Amino acid sequence: MAKTNISSLRRMVYASMFGALTAVGSFMVIPLQPVPITLQTLFTGLAGVLLGAYTGALSQIVYVLLGIIGLPVFAGGKAGIGTLLGPSGGYIIGFIVAAFVIGKITEVKRDAGMAWIVMALIAGTLVIYLLGTLQLALVAHFSLIKAVLVGVVPFIAGDLLKIVVAAWLALKLRKNFDA
Repeated sequence: MAKTNISSLRRMVYASMFGALTAVGSFMVIPLQPVPITLQTLFTGLAGVLLGAYTGALSQIVYVLLGIIGLPVFAGGKAGIGTLLGPSGGYIIGFIVAAFVIGKITEVKRDAGMAWIVMALIAGTLVIYLLGTLQLALVAHFSLIKAVLVGVVPFIAGDLLKIVVAAWLALKLRKNFDA
C-alpha cells in the first residue's frame, strides 16, 4: 500500500512540475496575433511522452487551472476564463487532449525510438491544431481556411523543431520518469 501512495505522490509532483513548465513556456513568446508562438507545446509533448496519458493530461489540467484562477500563465501574461473563451482558448484546451493522445501512443511502446515518439508528438500537435483552429474560426468569425492560415501555417516550422527537440529530450530523460 505504501508503494502506491509514493507512486501517487510522485505522479502529482510530476503533473505539477510539467504544469509549471508549461506556464514557463508561455513566457517564452513571439507575439503574433491572434495566436502567439510559445514553448508551451514543447512541455505539453514532453509531459505526454514522459508521464503517460493520464498524468500528462493532468499536468496540463494543472496548467489550465492555474490560469483560470487568475495566475498570468497563459501566453502574454494573460489569465482567466476569458482567455479560454477567446481566440487562443482551443489551443490551450488542446494541450490537455494532446498530452493524453501523446501519452497513449507512447504507452504502446514504452521503449520506442525516436521515430515512434516523433509520430506521437505529431499526432498531439495535430490535436492542438484541430481544437485551436476550430475555436479560432468560431470566436474570430474566420472561415476554416483563414483560421488555418492564421492559426496553423505560421507555427508549422517551429512546431516541427519543438517536436524534434522534445523527442530527443524524452529519449534522454525517460529512464528518470516512472509515473
